[in-house]
Formats: sequence, C-alpha cells, structure tokens
Amino acid sequence: MSRLTSELHRLYHTDSPDHPRALRLEVAAPADWTALGAVWRGVQADLGLPAPAIAVSGTDGLQLWFSFAQPVAPAQARQFLAGLRARYLPELPASRLRLQAESLVPAVPAQDAASGNWSAFVAPDLAPVFVETPWLDIEPGAEGQADLLARLSPITPEAFDAAMLALRPAPQASTPLKLPPTAAEGHVDPRQFLQQVLDDEAAPLALRVEAAKALLRA
Repeated sequence: MSRLTSELHRLYHTDSPDHPRALRLEVAAPADWTALGAVWRGVQADLGLPAPAIAVSGTDGLQLWFSFAQPVAPAQARQFLAGLRARYLPELPASRLRLQAESLVPAVPAQDAASGNWSAFVAPDLAPVFVETPWLDIEPGAEGQADLLARLSPITPEAFDAAMLALRPAPQASTPLKLPPTAAEGHVDPRQFLQQVLDDEAAPLALRVEAAKALLRA
C-alpha cells in the first residue's frame, strides 16, 4: 500500500457500507473560495473541529472533505452538512452546492476523462489560486498529496456531538403579551381592558376567546 493510499484509508475508509466516514461539501459552477473558505475557517473557530481537507474537483468546483474517527449514521451526516449550509452558506443557490455523504474513499487525485485535468488536494494558502481553474493540468505527486493528508486529523465522536449541538437552530422566542397602557399604569376599566385584549392580535388566541366570553357576559 502506497503512503497516499494509507493516508486516504486512515482518514476516510470504512468497512461499513451504510455509515460514512467521508463527507464532501463542494461549491461549484463557479468555484468560490470566499464562500467555502468561510466554512473551512468556521468549523475550526466556531465548532472546534479539525481542519477538513481542501481539494480542487478537476472540473468546476472546490471541495472540503470531512473525516470521522468513527462512521456516522447517514441521517446524522446529512444533518451535519445541512447545518453547515444553513450556518455558513445561507445565500448560496442550491444549484451551486454539492453535498455527498457516502461510504467512500475520495477519488482524489483522479483524472477527468473529458478534459484530461486532475483533481487534487491543495494547501489552504493555495486554495484561492484555483478559483478560476479548479484543477491541475498534470498529475499531482503522490508524496505531496500524502504530505497534505498526513497533517489532518479525523473528527472524534465527542467533537462531532458538540458540533451537532452547536448547529441546531435556535428556538424562536415567543412574543410576550403586551398589557394595555391602562393596565400597566394600574388604572383598569374592566370592559376597556377586555376589549383591548380582544383586539390585540399578538395576544394568545385562548386569552382573546376568554375576553370575548367575558364581554358577552358583561
């Protein structure tokens, strides 16, 4: 087994056909490191995760490859990618975003049959260079690719659980009931108060119904 193959297996290989260890997030058509770089920096600074691998697709995109120390359930994998999209790429059209969560080892580096160009892992400081041409026109060196992967660490189960918790949507706060001015000041006319509650569209429906009943009995 070559050193590059060994690194690919260390980071992404799984014996479970249904639970991935490799997740890919790609921005394409066109490639955009400004958008993808925000994800790469955010997962480290905000979520405390190790840096994902960065790759050029060989065609029209830039990619992040996430590695997990243990396979994750497909539903969790999709939820994780959806959470990243919602947090860091909310304005990006769906047509430019490619999400992959499968039990696979990245087909990187690989040659595109149509163009002859190559996909490859790249260093973070070189990623912006490939925005216009997200490919290599010659086969990347296996040792250089292995060196890039050797610096990476997979996401531990504990770190993944913490990241999933952080990516949960914040619960929406309920709208507080506003008391009529007269009630707030302590001078309350009962009928006026009930009418104000009935007319307040922000008040809970059940409270407005009770106010209506009270007015009918008054």
